Order: sequence, then C-alpha cells, then structure tokens
Amino acid sequence: MKNVFKSAVAVVLFVFNGAINAQTVSPQLENSLLWEVSGNGLTKPSYLYGTVHMICGPDYFLSEKTKKAFDASSELVLEINFSDPKEMTDMQQMAMGKEPLSKRLNPEQLSKLDAILKKTSGMSVQQVDAFSLMTVMSLISMKSFGCNDLKLYEMEFIESAKKRNLKVEGLETVKSQFKSFENAYADDEMLAMLEESDAEETKLLVANYKKENLEELYKISTSENIMNAKAKKYMLDERNQNWVKLLPEMMKKENLFVAVGAAHLAGEEGIINLLRKAGYTVKPVMN
Repeated sequence: MKNVFKSAVAVVLFVFNGAINAQTVSPQLENSLLWEVSGNGLTKPSYLYGTVHMICGPDYFLSEKTKKAFDASSELVLEINFSDPKEMTDMQQMAMGKEPLSKRLNPEQLSKLDAILKKTSGMSVQQVDAFSLMTVMSLISMKSFGCNDLKLYEMEFIESAKKRNLKVEGLETVKSQFKSFENAYADDEMLAMLEESDAEETKLLVANYKKENLEELYKISTSENIMNAKAKKYMLDERNQNWVKLLPEMMKKENLFVAVGAAHLAGEEGIINLLRKAGYTVKPVMN
C-alpha cells in the first residue's frame, strides 16, 4: 500500500485540478506545457511547467525544451515537496480517515460507494473502510488510467533534482491541501462526482496533454460535474493566488523550475495570467 499512499495526494489533485469553465475571459493560450517567466526585476528567467501529475508509462514524455529548462534552473518548486519526509508522513496519516467510512457515511451513501467501487475497481467498501473518502477517490482515479505502470511527474522531477543536488520546495503542505478539499466538497458531492467518473475523459485528457494543449486541458478539467462555485474558490482561485504571492520573492533568489498541475496555468485566475497582472513577462517556450 506504500505506493498507494505516495500516489494519493497527487491523484486527488489531478481529479480536482480545474475551475468552472464559463468564467474565463483570458486570452487564448498557445499550445505549450512550458512557460518562461522574465522581467519585473528578475536577473534570470524562471519556468512554469504544467503536469498531469500521473500518466501511464508508455504515455510518459518529457520534451527536450523541458529538459533544457530544468537543466538551466537552480531550484525545483512543486505544489507539495514530496521529498520532505514530514510531508510524506503527513500524507500517509491524512490518507487514513478520521473515522471509518462505515461510521462517517449513512447506509445510502455506503451502498452508493460500494456500487461505484465494484464497478470501477472491483473492490468493496469494506476493503477501503479505514481510508478517507479522498483516498478512495484517488484509488478510483488511478484505475481510470487503465494501466498498472503509472508514473508520477513530480517524483520523476524529484529524482532528477536529487541527481543535480537541487533544492526542492513546496508551495503548500499536504495538510493545507487536504483542508482545501474538505472545504470544497461535502461527502454527497464527492460521491456524485465518483458516479460520473469516466475513463474516456481520462483518455481525452492524456491525448491533449501529449499535444500540450493547455486550453483543452483546462476545458476538460473544468467540467461542471467537477467544480461548483464553492469548490472553485477553495480548490483553484485561493491556491493560485497564494502561490503567486510566494513566487516573486522565490524567483528573485533563484531561477526556478515550477511544476504544478496543468489546469492551474490557464484561465482568468490561472498562474500565467496572475503573474502577467503582477508585471512579469510570461511566454510559451515552443522549442
């Protein structure tokens, strides 16, 4: 189960990595997962990279332009610093529920969850009773990829950073991230989303990821069955705003390689637009 715990936060993050699509009026973004941040007093550029968090082994790729940008950077910044033992310990603790699901959920909710689990993963609700509902969502999301050899982009970046002795930092903690999830979704809302989870949607997302199509990734990730206004506030807007408050000081000290979920980059309240509003030049790296 160790790998399940390692994957839990990353997959939950992947599932909820969007915002309501009708709200955006920002300019159309070019097809690139990699963006250069310069100007506004920076002596060296930093880079933003949009990840899908996890992907099947055969679909995993890292473009030459991304490798160059990573090699040119002096610090790796992730949503959560998975190389920090404390964060990993917290993640394992948070993956377990505060109380068994059989106590937390009413009989109707348990029956619904059991049916979802059997349909999507071949598991029963008894097998996941000790987990938090978010961890269960993670397990189901992992199954939606349809493979057993999932690769985590963040873990790959950490391994590369270790080889170069790069410092790794996180923009938030496991605890703060789980708090965002708890604020964003009631149990019934989580179950409703699980009922609508679709492996075809995952395939479409992966296909557009391979095309580096940020706008389509954003559109897929922001379907209304994933986000309502409350969830958008806690899961996307507040987190993006918090990150953009931290990044200027960090970019002054080091030239960063910042890898976050791809849907955080696009949209009116996305990191690209927020950094541009703050006076930075943010442009796509095309080759």
